[in-house]
Amino acid sequence: MTRPAPATGLLAAVAGVAVAAVVAALVSQHVFDMQPCPWCVLQRLIFLLVAAAALLGVLWRSLAGQRVAAAGVLGVAASGIAAALWQHFVASSSASCNLTLADRILSTLTLDARLPQVFAAYASCADAKVRLFGLPYEFWSLGLFVALAAVGAWLLLRRLR
Repeated sequence: MTRPAPATGLLAAVAGVAVAAVVAALVSQHVFDMQPCPWCVLQRLIFLLVAAAALLGVLWRSLAGQRVAAAGVLGVAASGIAAALWQHFVASSSASCNLTLADRILSTLTLDARLPQVFAAYASCADAKVRLFGLPYEFWSLGLFVALAAVGAWLLLRRLR
């Protein structure tokens, strides 16, 4: 039996944090009535993809597997950074999110129809502008995506033993 590389625990933590972000978003929506816009929901999907990429490295414990997982975490988290920035600087100024990239992705994947409790958008981007502890909600998402991308980059750049 091979000893797991030290990155395995870090990748498991990345997956846990990403899933916890989605749980927090769902609590915000279903308990505190903070209805999501398409860009909010797209970020939920991106967090779950980050978790899936990280779990790949937990399961595929070789150096190659963990590098692939780290690259996946970095790449997917970078798309989350872009989505959060777009939501804040562009979409939140728009009265409608219809037919934006986020809306098209979600409708193409039909996740909103299959799992509406998680992936259905119920607010426009302008209506979904909320603050949590003084910061726009999407900045919390942005900060977490930056942290997850940094972990992915660090795992790629260091020698995994």
